[in-house]
Amino acid sequence: MRGMFTAGVCDVLMEHGITFDGAIGVSAGATFGCNYKSHQIGRVIRYNKRFARYWKYCSLRSLILTGDLYGADFCYNVIPNKLDLFDYDTFAKDPMHFYVVVSDCLIGEPIYKELKTGHGTDLTWMRASASMPLVSSVVKVDGYKLLDGGMTDSIPLAKFQEMGYDKNIVILTQPKDFVKEPDSLLKLMRLSLRKYPKLLARPITISSTIMPSGRRKREKLLSCIQRNRWEYHALSTILMSCSDATRQAARWPRAGWMRLSLS
Repeated sequence: MRGMFTAGVCDVLMEHGITFDGAIGVSAGATFGCNYKSHQIGRVIRYNKRFARYWKYCSLRSLILTGDLYGADFCYNVIPNKLDLFDYDTFAKDPMHFYVVVSDCLIGEPIYKELKTGHGTDLTWMRASASMPLVSSVVKVDGYKLLDGGMTDSIPLAKFQEMGYDKNIVILTQPKDFVKEPDSLLKLMRLSLRKYPKLLARPITISSTIMPSGRRKREKLLSCIQRNRWEYHALSTILMSCSDATRQAARWPRAGWMRLSLS
């Protein structure tokens, strides 16, 4: 559900005609954020409402049968190519640079991959960025073995600044003072990822505060509302609440801000 917040923020920014020089997405920020470059307002909430209960989209059945909680073929082939078309032409023509963060299982480090066409292996890199451990297969693409980018760099603000993007909007899906507790599934994760000791060596179960303490004054932060506001609603209402809550949380950036970081 936190990804719906990212989607809602992107929709509102696009509705106001706000453009950026670059964007970087992690996990759902990658799979949903790509719609910013393709200029497809409302697409994420639309297909999530349509397929949320369909087992090939996301289910334990899919996990058991395919090894992925989110069905890889359905999510990254059937939906964008047949059921809710992704605008590859607009994605490729738009001048904004779009990057995704993935975790290299063999060396335990993040990879920052720029996607230029949106199709072919670009879709596989998006899938890798959102492939959560325990509920996803390791994604193999371009000679790499990859998993969710959030395992190695969940908020790639420092990397984006290093790349020259010095004025950033960071879309957070947790409160900005959030501290992640030790993962109750740590033992199971260690068993599942035992072939990748360098990835396990990273502190993937405990995080510091969700934003670096030395953030620059000009950055604009959009923080997430508390998830418990949605817990007892029907699924379609939850999805709409996530998107609608964005409109209450968002504060419009000034015209001079030209960088976007999605996470």
